[in-house]
Amino acid sequence: MATNPTIEGDATAMYITKVLTPMGIKVTRPALGIPVGGDIEYADEITLARALKARNTME
Repeated sequence: MATNPTIEGDATAMYITKVLTPMGIKVTRPALGIPVGGDIEYADEITLARALKARNTME
């Protein structure tokens, strides 16, 4: 789940996680490499790959 790092983005991610988790769908978020406040559309390919590799499970 790659929502914007804002209150609205976090709320959206949590809502979607609460809907999908009971269905057995694992929801994760990118981790390293994308700075807080940064926009994912400006991240390069290597940064995105590293962020996806180290993603965190949402619960």
